[in-house]
Amino acid sequence: MAVLAGSPAALAQEAPPPVPDAGQAVALAAQEGATTLDTVSVLGSRSQPRSVSSSAVPIDILTAEEFRNQGSTDALDQLRVLVPSFNVSTIPIDDAASLIRPANLRGLPPDNTLVLVNGKRFHRSAVITFLGHGLSDGAQGPDLSVFPSLALEQVEVLRDGASAQYGSDAIAGVINFGLKKSNEGGTFEAFAGEYFEGDGFTTQYSAQVGLPLTSRGFATLTVEWREADDTSRSVQREDAAEAIAAGYPDVPSPAQIWGSPKVDDDVKFVANLGISGDTVDFYLFGNYATRDVDGGFYYREPTGRSGVYTNDGGQTLLVGDLTGAGGCPTIALRDADGNLVPYGTVSGQVAALPANCFTFLSTLPGGFTPRFAGQLEDFSVVAGAKGLLGDSWHWDVSATYGRNDIDFIIYNTVNASLGPDQPANLYFRPGGNTQTEKGFNVDVGRDFEVGFSEGPLRLALGAEWREESFEVSEGDAPSTAIGPLTEQGFALGSNGFNGFSPRTAGTFDRTNWAVYVDVESQLTEQFLLAAAVRHEDFEDFGGTTNGKLTARYDFSDTFALRGAVNTGFRAPTPGQANISQISTVFGGTALQDIATLPPTNPIAELKGARPLTPEESRNLSLGLVWDSGDWLVTLDAYRIELEDRIALSTSFDLTDAERAALVASGNPEAASISSVTYFGNAFDTTTTGVDLVASLDTAHFGGKTTYSLAVNWNRTEVDAWDPDFIDEARVYKLEESLPKTKGYFSINHARDVFRANLRLGYYGSWYEDHLDSGVVLAEDGGLPIHEGSKVIVDAEVGWEFDSGLYVNVGAQNLFDETPDKNPWGAPVAGAAYPVHSPYGFNGGFYYARVGWKF
Repeated sequence: MAVLAGSPAALAQEAPPPVPDAGQAVALAAQEGATTLDTVSVLGSRSQPRSVSSSAVPIDILTAEEFRNQGSTDALDQLRVLVPSFNVSTIPIDDAASLIRPANLRGLPPDNTLVLVNGKRFHRSAVITFLGHGLSDGAQGPDLSVFPSLALEQVEVLRDGASAQYGSDAIAGVINFGLKKSNEGGTFEAFAGEYFEGDGFTTQYSAQVGLPLTSRGFATLTVEWREADDTSRSVQREDAAEAIAAGYPDVPSPAQIWGSPKVDDDVKFVANLGISGDTVDFYLFGNYATRDVDGGFYYREPTGRSGVYTNDGGQTLLVGDLTGAGGCPTIALRDADGNLVPYGTVSGQVAALPANCFTFLSTLPGGFTPRFAGQLEDFSVVAGAKGLLGDSWHWDVSATYGRNDIDFIIYNTVNASLGPDQPANLYFRPGGNTQTEKGFNVDVGRDFEVGFSEGPLRLALGAEWREESFEVSEGDAPSTAIGPLTEQGFALGSNGFNGFSPRTAGTFDRTNWAVYVDVESQLTEQFLLAAAVRHEDFEDFGGTTNGKLTARYDFSDTFALRGAVNTGFRAPTPGQANISQISTVFGGTALQDIATLPPTNPIAELKGARPLTPEESRNLSLGLVWDSGDWLVTLDAYRIELEDRIALSTSFDLTDAERAALVASGNPEAASISSVTYFGNAFDTTTTGVDLVASLDTAHFGGKTTYSLAVNWNRTEVDAWDPDFIDEARVYKLEESLPKTKGYFSINHARDVFRANLRLGYYGSWYEDHLDSGVVLAEDGGLPIHEGSKVIVDAEVGWEFDSGLYVNVGAQNLFDETPDKNPWGAPVAGAAYPVHSPYGFNGGFYYARVGWKF
């Protein structure tokens, strides 16, 4: 472990270097050919980069090697094993969340963490997490999977609120991806791995080249291609087994797949360019990424799926009259004792139906399991210039553009209301979402020599303008069609994920502007004080002003006390304020169609919806730093009070009268909706925690050996909540679904050409309300799971030769640990393990990496 939490050997023991003059950083890179890892972070201070040990706020600095020297190939999973307060799950069947997984820093939603690239704001994704296991429901965070680890110089994680410095979303903290800068040389690398179970085979090829851009610049280009097979950790569902026993043909085994989705053509490209002048530096960087993701969905049993096979709980078969001629008989699916009628009996009656009578049992007698897929594309570009004005003022002007686009696909499903007139190959395109962000920044600053402080007074000023838009693209005709059998009780739209109708499609925009001031001064040799104020104004809900005060006192060369207090906010996104979507979810015991509506929709207002307002936060942190040269230990406590949290409400059932009124008022899709949900501000939370980070450099075992420990204890309590908005089960999930304690201990050893790394990851106990049953305790008749703690062991060995050739082999989850077996697996939906395990449920993964540096 090289630099996480500030390895003392990697950190300068003297004060951090001053901010370089314009052009010096790029010129130095051009002279030396390739930069090495900076040991300072740009986060936490607008005025001056600082090392982990000298910062007044907690910062982790992760090297590119730490990202790449592990079995994970996705940036989300790589961060999960390196940052204890960062959590992400596999998310096997959760609509769009399966395609772009939500991640949580310090137990808060993904859109409470701001992501930067080279210090510039990165756009959020187009996916709104409708199904986020309570904690992330309704969140719209960025897609971190678009960054190839080979493109990264370092990743900095600021574990402190920073809205006063960086604006909306920085409540939980900030993650900055720093890109490599080199003008010569390069790397080519091949990776392959597979789970111990024999599935999920993953291949990845990466390449990077550094090129001169004139004699004073660089162009670093990185490309990566990846493909990953899907996995399955499933057992046969009892309803599917019952259908097989009754003679129903073509029932899949297992009927439903729980596992990681299949990823095809995952292509990532990153470019980082810069040219240094005498007084001005020019920079240009950006990314392009695309991938196809294909995952499982819920099984539609031929004896119970409402709106397709039955409408009375599976007692009788749903039979449609195609012409209105009548004469369609009632066909029983269960006898008087509740047992399935043998298929031979049912199929005989189906075969004898008049020509005008239709049932899906004649075309799909074994039921069907939809496949949900997405085609994702991500693009961003940042262009700017920075330099000196006169002898003292430094400035930075930049423009940013980011776009994330996803087109949804669902196939092997039906639009039941169309009867036999289904699209070819049962393939639907329900439409898509596009998130677009534009920005313009002007930053200036200078140092003032003042008589009352030991060092200069560092002043930073800035202004920002941003435009954000969320587009909903309408689906193809079959995915939105309201077919002729709708009035007879057949479900409309593509079953599982209805297409976006022309009425709900559209583009929703918002602009905002901000100004900020940041002041920092080393008042004495021991006392550092900094303050920041930011005012931001949004066209849809007005302005907000936030501040931050940071201090550090060095009692000696080895021991310091640091702390910060700040206010923060997160603005509701245009997508959250305007999205409409109909999804099929598992409501504990059965599938049901739920409509997500804008809070301004009349039916949502009827259920209590109100226009969204920003979330507001108050952050406190207090920490200790001990840096003895070989040892570096930081201990930081924090408290985050978050008011008016934005999330999806619980579902509200629609009465027959309300459905009829909706249809009559021009909402025909309401005919098959059983309940509705909407975004709102309806609960407050307090999150408290402690981060302990320690590292020790030694010469043990005949080489350089670094010991690293990082532990996070985190607890979220719901202080106030509206019982008409969320229920007790949702509160329990917010408080208990993540491990309260998570950490790792690692040993990294390097000697000559050989290196080895051993990491022990600890995950405390956690809770899962399996498939959102809506209850807290097992005796309530629901499906909760209380999982105990686990230790996950990762190990890797490698060799790097003078020729530039390197080879690494290793295992992630060496001892193939999984959660305990899911007690509700077969009886409910076929998941062998709890599906939201914080360390995954696929088990051990072994891999090899071969590369060449030139």
